[in-house]
Amino acid sequence: MPPETAAVPADAAAGSSGESSPEGSSQPHVVDALTRVLARTLRRLGQAGEPWDASRLAAEGWSLLRDSSPADAERLNGAMHYLARLEQKLEAEGHHDPQGAAKVPTETRVIDVRSETPKVRHEIIFDEWAALEAGTAYVLVNDHDPKPLWYQFQAEHEGEFSWDALEEGPEVWRVRIGKVAK
Repeated sequence: MPPETAAVPADAAAGSSGESSPEGSSQPHVVDALTRVLARTLRRLGQAGEPWDASRLAAEGWSLLRDSSPADAERLNGAMHYLARLEQKLEAEGHHDPQGAAKVPTETRVIDVRSETPKVRHEIIFDEWAALEAGTAYVLVNDHDPKPLWYQFQAEHEGEFSWDALEEGPEVWRVRIGKVAK
């Protein structure tokens, strides 16, 4: 292997044809490699006692990648789920969650995603939220802590949504998610 390719991470070099090509053909590999580095860095930031900041940053990255690079967005979604478990641990130890409370709409319907595959759950949740009238909400029923979803909403809809945890596990989580009236 030539010395210049030895420094390229194996996952970034995988699938490379080795041909000289126009800008963009190796771009997906670069995005994939950078996403892997970002996910590891965010996990370490969470382990250093800052899971809330790490989750917000992961959600911003997820928001940037979810349409153009869904597989990379899913990697950051996985990091957010890991960070949510760190948040729970710190909160159980009495550390502060800076999330804050939001005004909660009173009209609700139930969206139960437990039977859906993980791949489509967030799509359903965001589509249902987009269809809400301002001032209304739905209750999300999930089989794991949806905290990463809060960060994704925060990244894409800051100030436009409400979030009220109604039941917090260990087997069922219920959250009222609303669209704030303007």
